[in-house]
Amino acid sequence: METFECISTRRSIRRYLDIPVEWEKVGTILEAGRLAPSSGNIQDWNFVVVQDEGKRKAIAEASLKQHWMSKAPVHIIVCADLKKSERFYGIRGNRLYSIQNCAAAVENMLLTAHSLGLGACWVGAFDENVVSRVLNIPDHARPQAIITIGYSDEKPKEPVRYPLTTVAFLEKYGNRIKDMASVMHDYSVVMERNLKKGKAVFEKTGSSLTEKGKGLAKKIKEKFGK
Repeated sequence: METFECISTRRSIRRYLDIPVEWEKVGTILEAGRLAPSSGNIQDWNFVVVQDEGKRKAIAEASLKQHWMSKAPVHIIVCADLKKSERFYGIRGNRLYSIQNCAAAVENMLLTAHSLGLGACWVGAFDENVVSRVLNIPDHARPQAIITIGYSDEKPKEPVRYPLTTVAFLEKYGNRIKDMASVMHDYSVVMERNLKKGKAVFEKTGSSLTEKGKGLAKKIKEKFGK
């Protein structure tokens, strides 16, 4: 599976088959998280793998009672090591970089799970204190996200996305790109659009030319007929 295909076909999975996930695949997903980019390469994250059913149920309960989560055979809790973030970058590292770094690791793991034929979901709504208590997470580490992983029991449709023209600006914020295809040098789209315009023009002018031609032919026939 190519990278862009993996990105465009990934879905958030909330229903799972009662099938265990091979540990080799879990290891590959963790490795993908480890290889994510981070601020100054500080790698201020830790990953807690949870397979125990009792803990998964407790985590689901702490996640605003999202009980579907407990059906996923594997949970990966991504934690930020705030001591490390703050030691290198101060308050900004604690409040911002730690979140960004963990988010990059989460996305790597989501895409890798999908590429391995697994379903996964990024869960951010949970009681941090309860999750920390269930998993013995120390005070200097903050749980940032929970990833549920398993074999999917659903095929969600592609969610509605904003078009690129509404979210991408050129040179300054708010400067929308009206002709995205031309800017991105997607000549196939430009050519297709021009062909449609040409066809419309031809259909409009071609019919009038045909009528003029018929009229001229009639006049010639009448003249030579006499």
